Amino acid sequence: YWRWNEIYFQWINLTIKPKKKRKQIMKKIILTLIVSLVTTISFAEMSNADKSKAWDCSGIYMANYFLPVGETFEYSMKEKSMSSVKVLKEYALETGIPEKDWDQGVNEAVDKYYGSKYDKAKTDECHAFLEGMVPNGKERVNKVVLY
Repeated sequence: YWRWNEIYFQWINLTIKPKKKRKQIMKKIILTLIVSLVTTISFAEMSNADKSKAWDCSGIYMANYFLPVGETFEYSMKEKSMSSVKVLKEYALETGIPEKDWDQGVNEAVDKYYGSKYDKAKTDECHAFLEGMVPNGKERVNKVVLY
């Protein structure tokens, strides 16, 4: 009886320990997946709405730079417009948008807004969007303007 009891408990230990280890391993795997999912979501690329708005703003900025003859527009605002386009592109590339896709979206937006008159409300809305979406957006634009 003593010997069978020892063998039985050894068998139970062999069958229980792997189950506990499997559970621990599964918990670690699940925890790792959850952590990586959360970090992926928090550092995800721009949403489609943000991308579309950024493209529109790039088109507006480019249209501001190439205003038709007769439009009054300060040169410093032209510099800020081009700097803003550059900052938006840099941010888009940082978030993982392929350069070819970004350029195509900007070209479509430029075609949409090219030749339009200066719209202060739209331009100010784009400045607010850029400063809200891009981390340190205002500082990044000012840094590009200075160089």
